[in-house]
Amino acid sequence: MNKLNIATIQQKIKNGELDLSESVSGYLAKIKQQQNLGAFLTVYEQSALAQAKKINDKIRRGTAGSLAGAVIALKDNIAIKRGQLSCASKIIGNYISPFEATAVNKLLAADAIIIGKTNMDEFAMGSSGENSSLFPAKNPHNPDFVPGGSSSGSTVAVAADLCNAALGSDTGGSIRQPAAFCGVYGMKPTYGRVSRYGLVAFASSLDQIGPIADSVADLAAVLQVICGNDEKDSTSAPEPVPAFDANLDESITGKTIGIPRQYLTEALQPEIRDAVESAKSRLCAGGAKVVDVELKMLDYCIAAYYIICTAEASSNLSRYDGARYGLRAENPADLDAMYTKTRVQGFGKEVKRRIMLGTYVLSAGYYDAYYRRALRARTLICRDFENAFQQCDLMLSPTTPTTAFKLGANIDDPLTMYLQDIYTVSLNLAGLPGLSIPAGKDAQGLPIGLQLIGKHFDELTLLQVARFLE
Repeated sequence: MNKLNIATIQQKIKNGELDLSESVSGYLAKIKQQQNLGAFLTVYEQSALAQAKKINDKIRRGTAGSLAGAVIALKDNIAIKRGQLSCASKIIGNYISPFEATAVNKLLAADAIIIGKTNMDEFAMGSSGENSSLFPAKNPHNPDFVPGGSSSGSTVAVAADLCNAALGSDTGGSIRQPAAFCGVYGMKPTYGRVSRYGLVAFASSLDQIGPIADSVADLAAVLQVICGNDEKDSTSAPEPVPAFDANLDESITGKTIGIPRQYLTEALQPEIRDAVESAKSRLCAGGAKVVDVELKMLDYCIAAYYIICTAEASSNLSRYDGARYGLRAENPADLDAMYTKTRVQGFGKEVKRRIMLGTYVLSAGYYDAYYRRALRARTLICRDFENAFQQCDLMLSPTTPTTAFKLGANIDDPLTMYLQDIYTVSLNLAGLPGLSIPAGKDAQGLPIGLQLIGKHFDELTLLQVARFLE
C-alpha cells in the first residue's frame, strides 16, 4: 500500500482489497524499523489499531468521514486529549493535555487516525530539527543531513512513508522549510484560516497550523477538514472555506505568476535557481503568464521577524516557571531561585537565546529602538506584498537558499541558521499563505523545494498551480 493517496485507500477498503487494520499495522512496523530517523516521540499503537477496526467498518458501510483511512501524525506542540504535549522540551516533558486542539477535533470527526506525536525543534524554535531536547530528527533521503525544522518529525514521517499526512506549525517557515528539505508538500495557510486553539504558543501573531503530505490531493483533503472559523480562537477568521479538494484540476491558463527578482541572488544555490527557471518554463507552456515583481523589503524581513518572534516568545514562555505544572527544580533557596533554576534546567540553548533576545528588545530603553521599529517594518513588508499582488495572482520563489545541510554544520552559528528562513518569514509577517512543493533533487540527491505565495485566503490557487506542476 506504499504511497497510496487517501482517496485510493478508501476505495480499496470499500472494494475489499485492503483492510485498514493491516494498513495501520504496516505503518506501525515501518515506524519501528526507522526509529533511527527520530521522527516520532510517542506512538499511539493501541488506539490507532482500535480506531482502524471501527473506521474500516464505517468505510464499507458508506458512513465514514472524508478522511477515513488516513493515518495522520501530529507535531508535539498540538494538543490531543490525554496525550503528551511536550514541545520536545524538558520543561514540560511529562505534561498530558487535558483538552484537544480544534484542528485535531476536526480530524477525528472526519475519521482520521492519529498515529502519534512527532519530534520537533524545542518549542518550535529552530530551522534544522536539531534543537529537540531528546534527539535530532534526520533527513530520510540521507540521515547525515538535517530534515529542516521546526516541524522536523512531521515532515520526516510523511517523507519516509510512516503516515499519510501530518500536521505541523509554521511561525517563520517551520512547515515549508522542512518540506523543501525532505521533498514533500507543506502548506502554511493564511493567518486565521486554521484555528490556533490547542497549539502551544511560540509567537502568537505569526503561528499557524498547516498540513504536510506527499501529494497535492492529500494536502488539500487535510486542509479542507482543518480550516474554518472557531469561536475558541479570537484570531480565527470567519471566511468561507472553498472546496479545495474538488477544484484542484482547474486550468492555470490566464494566471499571472510573479517571480520576486530580489529572491534570485548570487547566494541562491545554482540548482535551486535552475529549478525556478524550469518551473517558470512549465508554467508558461501551461498557459500562465510569468512576470518579474519587486519585493523591496526582503533585506529587512529577517531582522523584523527575529525581533517580533523573540519578543512574543519571551512573553509566551514566561508561563513555564515551575510554579504550576511541568518541571520544577529541586531544593531551590527561594522563589526567585526556583524560577531561575527551573528555566535553566528546563529550556535548551536555542530557547534561552530567543527568550533573552525577546526580553531585551521589550525592555525599557530598547522597546522603541527595536520592537516598535520592527512593527513598522512589518507594515511596510505587508504593503510590499500588496503592491506586488497588483501585478500577479500568485508568486513563485525558492523555499530555501540551499538544500539540506549536514547535521551539526550550523548548530553553533545562529546567524547562518536564521538566514535559512530568508524566503519564508515574510509570509508569516504578512499573514499570507505559502506552499512548498518538491522540485527535483540536487547533485547530492537532496530534494529541492519551491514556494508558491498566495493572496490572503487564496490557498485554492496555490493548490491548483501545485497540482499542475505535480
